Amino acid sequence: MDSVEEEVPSGEGEMEELVRPSSTNVPASVNEHPPSHFAGMVRQKAYVFDGFGNYFNKEWDLGEGEGKEFCWYHVELPKVRQKCSQSAQHPIDVLCPPLKLQDILSLASNGPFCGHVDGALVFRVNSPGPISSSFTFRLAARITEKSVITVSLGRVPRLGFSPVGQSLLSEIPSVENPSNYKRGSTKRSGIVIKEHVLEFLLTMNHSEEADNPVPKSISNLVVHVIDTHVDHLEDVVTKLEMELETVELELDRGGFALKKEMLDDRRFPKMHLNLQRLLQVIAHGEQVFPRVKEKCLSKSWFLSKDINSLDELIGRLRRLKENVGFLANRVTAIQAGLDSWQSEQINKKLYYLSFLSIVFLPLSVITGVFGMNVGGVPWTMQNNPEVKDGFFKVMVLCVAMLLLVLLCFLFPILYSHVMAWYKKRFLRRTWSHNRRSCRRTIGIQERSCCPRID
Repeated sequence: MDSVEEEVPSGEGEMEELVRPSSTNVPASVNEHPPSHFAGMVRQKAYVFDGFGNYFNKEWDLGEGEGKEFCWYHVELPKVRQKCSQSAQHPIDVLCPPLKLQDILSLASNGPFCGHVDGALVFRVNSPGPISSSFTFRLAARITEKSVITVSLGRVPRLGFSPVGQSLLSEIPSVENPSNYKRGSTKRSGIVIKEHVLEFLLTMNHSEEADNPVPKSISNLVVHVIDTHVDHLEDVVTKLEMELETVELELDRGGFALKKEMLDDRRFPKMHLNLQRLLQVIAHGEQVFPRVKEKCLSKSWFLSKDINSLDELIGRLRRLKENVGFLANRVTAIQAGLDSWQSEQINKKLYYLSFLSIVFLPLSVITGVFGMNVGGVPWTMQNNPEVKDGFFKVMVLCVAMLLLVLLCFLFPILYSHVMAWYKKRFLRRTWSHNRRSCRRTIGIQERSCCPRID
């Protein structure tokens, strides 16, 4: 294998990025492509597998494997805000030639798809949301007997490979704790991991690039690609679930200001929208992956154990869909509780406004009557200029009207208190009467049972 070189893993467990060399087998007229407008934004990975559990980096030539060898070419598109035509330009620059426009469209278009394009099995689960969104997932694959070409949007965890012996998970770590340095404790031997790294690992449902068995066949590789896609979805759902638990705890402890802030930020409607996007991605997988399984059944190079693995992945997707549905119901219930709380606050404010309007409406009527510029109005010194206490009498009338209005408002409360006091007093009297009657009955029975002594 002249074009194969030994793999050199980087510190984060990812392979070195490969720059696509110019092909000498393509005519000059075809090989002279205009330079890409997005050079350096697309990450490319090319692997060759020998069929015995070993893999190596290789040149980006999109060639087929020979003998038991098979190749994998992966394109990682950037998650940036751009138009659909600009997003499709990335795979065109990287994969053409030898792929044609129909091959690129089958990989880069939106929506679910599974079928044969130009003799190769192609499937995709591309959600039509904005590319820069964290809840937009795109994965497409073109499968032949000796090669696999995959296109993903953004980085997919656990998709690459790294030697297990060089992974963090194969070490005996010690967690970094600032209190140990304050106490002057001795430093433990081994790798020290920070707390935020440990928290990140605890939020994942899988080991990051350390439990990946190297594929020994094309079918193993296809299962690995779909498995990492399902793992990625599960990671996002787990993070959403943890975020929801934290928000529920904050709501239990918080008060008026926190609830008002959450309503103003529209936090739960946004979370519900993200869950609906996840449901759409999972639904695409439920449509595509069973069809992939049906089409792979007719392939002689697709192993039967990998068919069973596809069945397990489809079952995981269905359980994940149920979990997302439960989360959506919880978000809906929390939002309904906040809406009810907001309605109660509005009703309280309207009650106070209604109370003030009822209080001041009679007063405004009184002041309006005595402020009329007509003759014959009493206490205004029009009929009798010697009357000096008209203002005092009007104020007394306003106070009397105000007391009457307040009495109307307080009457139900006073009535309920009086009735409660009356019922309590009645129960006390009844209980004391029953107690006295019970004592009399017991005394009569005792006297009747005792023998009479003459």
